[in-house]
Amino acid sequence: MKIFKILIPVFNDWESLSRLLNEIDKNIKNIKDSQFECLIINDASTNKNPGIKVPPNIKSLEIIDMKENRGHARCNAFGIRYLSLREDFDYLILMDGDGEDRPEEIVLLVEKIIENPNTSVVAKRIKRSEGPFFQILYQLHKLLTIISTGKVINFGNYSCLIKDDIKKLSTQESLWSSFSGSVKKHIFLFNTIDSIRGKRYFGPSKMSIYRLIIHSLSIIAVFKINVFIRSTILIFLSYYFFTLIKVNVALLMILIILFNILIYLVSLRENKKELLSSELNIEKSKVFTH
Repeated sequence: MKIFKILIPVFNDWESLSRLLNEIDKNIKNIKDSQFECLIINDASTNKNPGIKVPPNIKSLEIIDMKENRGHARCNAFGIRYLSLREDFDYLILMDGDGEDRPEEIVLLVEKIIENPNTSVVAKRIKRSEGPFFQILYQLHKLLTIISTGKVINFGNYSCLIKDDIKKLSTQESLWSSFSGSVKKHIFLFNTIDSIRGKRYFGPSKMSIYRLIIHSLSIIAVFKINVFIRSTILIFLSYYFFTLIKVNVALLMILIILFNILIYLVSLRENKKELLSSELNIEKSKVFTH
């Protein structure tokens, strides 16, 4: 019997969480020799928990209420750190609580991890559900990431981690800022499943353009050394090439320098001390069972 913990951050969207838990319940009922438990990180919601019920195929539901709102990424970081200190499970599944990580794909994650029980699995996005504008921005983000870091990062939080990788990530300062960037940097071998980005159960997406930009730069900032090295090479190559054809490259160089400064500033979000002491933000926790 393998025990899967499902980590889900929530901020006010209790309606979506309730529906998600019911959808998870439907999709895991036929998975054999497995037990599922949910860990909900309540990111200091201003809306009161209406009383989430434990679905029949989920063994238990632990809700941790945080004192201060820290944001989605840091709820995941806290959850990984929190579970890294526990031994009562085998695998950790991370997913969003709004329906965009489709519950039907849990079966694929479990099947892949059972095939290779010592290798974590990430959900590779092959199709997204957002409008064309956000999809264009997403493609620009992937292109900028490849150019500036040399890394292809085509997955988000939706994943299934083995315990060794949980422990490895739990001490990395970059986890406090970016999950996917940290996985790409510190976990050298992982499997993938194809994943389709689902639609939110209720209401519009909470990902504003500003948050999308910060999210993108946070991923890139995990590889800031790569960015600085590649930028330096690009500046020298640009200068050499454009001097041959007598073109002024001052503007390009200024843009590259400004980009590097921005990446450095965003990298300051990474904080190992806050990660390691994140349990101090716990207000209370409670476990619900049948």
